[in-house]
Formats: sequence, C-alpha cells, structure tokens
Amino acid sequence: DGAPVDSAPTCKVAKGKAPKGKPSKDTAPTSQKKKDAQFDQEIETAGSGASLTFPMQCSALRIGGHVVIKGQPCKIIDMTTSKTGKHGHAKVSLTGTNIFTAKKLEDMSPSTHNMDVPNIKRDEYTLINVDDGFLTFMKADGDTKEDVKVPEGELGEKLVEDFDAGKDLLVTVLSAMGIEAAISYKEAPKGNDK
Repeated sequence: DGAPVDSAPTCKVAKGKAPKGKPSKDTAPTSQKKKDAQFDQEIETAGSGASLTFPMQCSALRIGGHVVIKGQPCKIIDMTTSKTGKHGHAKVSLTGTNIFTAKKLEDMSPSTHNMDVPNIKRDEYTLINVDDGFLTFMKADGDTKEDVKVPEGELGEKLVEDFDAGKDLLVTVLSAMGIEAAISYKEAPKGNDK
C-alpha cells in the first residue's frame, strides 16, 4: 500500500520541472483550451440543418415515421419486434419504402441500437419555367432554383401539360440526404378571388 502513495508525489514533481527550452506544464492546458475553443466555435457556426441524419433508438421508431435503410431515406410501413432466446436481445425488423422511388427495403437491428433518421424538408415553390427536363422555381426570397428534375411518369406529364396550358402552379419539393424531388403540385390560388 505504501508504494503507490510514495510514487504519486514523485510523478507530480517530475511533471512540474520542465527541461530547459521546453514549455512548462502550464502551457499545455492553455493550448488545449485554445483547441477546445476552436472546436466549439466550429460546432457553433454549423447550421441547424447541417446534418443529413440524426440517430434514434430502434425501439423508438414508429410506423409512418422515417429511417435510413441501406443508405436510403425510407418511410416505415411495417415493424415487428421479436425476442431471440434466453439471453438474446430483442430485434426489430423494419420494412420501409424509399420516399423518392417507392422501392421496398427491409432491415433488422437490435432494439437497443441507434438507427439513422433522415432530416426531411418539404418546401413549396412557384413554378416559372420547364426547360430541358428541369423545373425552374421562384423562391420566397426572389431567387430562382433550377436543379430539380421533372418528375417521371404521370405526375411529370400532367405537371408539364398544366404548365404549358398557362396555369400558375405551386410545386411541393421533398428534400432528404442531399436528394431533392418534386412530389406533388397544385394550382396556385388566384390573388383577386374573394
């Protein structure tokens, strides 16, 4: 018992003496504080929407919610929990559909583990042009947005047809994990209607 007590003061004395030309122990914590402050500053300047996903415990997920399955943002359509024996953990089996392609995906995970949930944003824009397979929108701040493709299938055909007929359209754009897609549209309300 006496040896560890005697060695502790010896270590402190050794740390306190700095060899010639080397910084003392007092400068190390200061430089670490500067690094911590710089790291904290970087975190503070990042926007609230900077992350594409956020973690959520598997057991907290619900049908109708969203989850990332095999790297794709999905809406949960089915979920079952099963016990796997005397000392096993509960497992959650998830079935979801990709929110952009409607492709069905499945995954299984222990209920205590975290899964990524995509940050999903839904915006409405005024359609001002359709050109070369892309939609041009007017954003609320007056800028234009030209990087969303015309949706495939019947939705895209009807959208282009209604736009060519001279209708003012509001298009709903869904964005998640760096992907954007027009998912629906409606005719813009007329300003002079009473």
